[in-house]
Amino acid sequence: MIPQALFILLCAAAPGVFASQNSPANDKPEGAVQTQMRNVTFRFSETVAVEIKSLNGVLVPLGKNEFPVFDDKDSFNLRISTAEIAIDSSNLANVLNSYVFARPHSPLTELSIIVEKGRLKVKGKLHDKGDIPFETEGILIPTADGKLRLHSEKIKAMHVPVKGLMGLFGIDLGGLIKEGKVPGVRAEEDDLILDLEEILPPPHIEGKVVSVRIEGDKIIQIFGGSDAKPVKNIRAGNYVACKNNRLRFGKLVMNDADLILIDMDPKDPLDFFLDRYKEQLAAGYAKITPDSGLRVFLKDFNKLHPAKAPPSNDKTN
Repeated sequence: MIPQALFILLCAAAPGVFASQNSPANDKPEGAVQTQMRNVTFRFSETVAVEIKSLNGVLVPLGKNEFPVFDDKDSFNLRISTAEIAIDSSNLANVLNSYVFARPHSPLTELSIIVEKGRLKVKGKLHDKGDIPFETEGILIPTADGKLRLHSEKIKAMHVPVKGLMGLFGIDLGGLIKEGKVPGVRAEEDDLILDLEEILPPPHIEGKVVSVRIEGDKIIQIFGGSDAKPVKNIRAGNYVACKNNRLRFGKLVMNDADLILIDMDPKDPLDFFLDRYKEQLAAGYAKITPDSGLRVFLKDFNKLHPAKAPPSNDKTN
């Protein structure tokens, strides 16, 4: 729940914010809320996060939702016009293990990913084949329609070279991937096509990857298109900004949204977890601008519950 003091402040000082009420089911593209993010660690779940260096786009309401709802990740998609987003190898492995291949009796298990000399090495076990270990090595390149292609250059099962993905996966899993029954993954000859919109947990992202590069163990994706235009930063520092139309957070709905979530500690990226944003809000403070905008200063999620120091071994009296 939004802290009571903040609720009173919003109702008294911001006529664009009011207690939410049920609205008729609607699905209007014009209900999209403009968003801009700068230097944000965006957590999709407890185990999956990406690093957003910059992002411009809109929050698009889905289904019967008339506007995006922070408390319902399935109420909107994040449609990207331009962005630079990085995901490291461990987070990509977590996506595959905890989301893509997380269903019971998944054909692939215990996946791990490392980056070595600009190439991705994927290791795991073929559960349907008696947990046979396998590994592939290849490069990532964008497809013409803006997805990611893992072009396999080496494929092994039980440390023995295998000819092609179908030789590795066999008929069952190969058929599932070819038919698109594994969410966000499909096969083209010896390549795997990864669709970030389906691979990442909600809120799902929509956007076209135009280039990919490797820096250390991070996969850096550039989103955009031929019609993408430079966008001026709303402010300095680390933040998530939401502008125009309607937006709901907690018990409040903001008309003509003017909400900026700002990092209380600008020395490192804003660590933002949508699932638990209220905890971050409660640990911070808010201000109302003269034109009824809302500026919320958040504490980084990873600083809300810092790891406890180990007990001291000092036995002196």
